[in-house]
Formats: sequence, structure tokens, C-alpha cells
Amino acid sequence: MSTALVKIVLHLYVAGRTPRAERAIATLRYICERELAGYECDLVIVDVLADPQQAEARKILATPTLIKEQPAPPRRIIGDLGADPAELLAALNLPPMGPDTQPAALP
Repeated sequence: MSTALVKIVLHLYVAGRTPRAERAIATLRYICERELAGYECDLVIVDVLADPQQAEARKILATPTLIKEQPAPPRRIIGDLGADPAELLAALNLPPMGPDTQPAALP
């Protein structure tokens, strides 16, 4: 098993700048900046109103939808993402990493 660090790639699909979309964006930015600070984390935000082709290609039926692309296996979470960051990390199968811990190899 490889111990190399893996890049975390998250795609968030929202519909406009609604309060629900803003809360999802804020939660994910917090997670990337604080909980996953030791990892390389790419957060891509797609507004399906501005880019409906991407929503259709990814079969996005509701927003917000979060797709964890990497590391495998992919995960998809639909709905309110304003919950407890620890619960969201667990649902994504990502380990939290505080400022005093070293990055671990992701599965």
C-alpha cells in the first residue's frame, strides 16, 4: 500500500447564490482550510444556472450536491451541507487533520 499523499478533489454544484448555497460553500471552505489543511485540497464550485451542461453531464438533479472525486471511492452528498464538519468528513470518508497533526496517507 502506498503512503504517498493523495490530492483531495471536491466538486460542489449549486444553483445561484442562495443562502443554502452560500452556507454549503462556507462549510466546504472551512473544511478545506482548517480540517484538511495538511492536504492538497481542490474545491471546484459550479453554478448550474450558469453552466447547465456540467450539471447535465454529471447528472445533478438537486443542489447543493457535493462530489468527492479523489481519493477513491467517489462519494456524492446531496442537500444541506451546513451540518457538523466532522459528520461531513465522515460521510466523505476523509480524515480530519488539525493544525498539530501530520498528514496521513489517504486510502
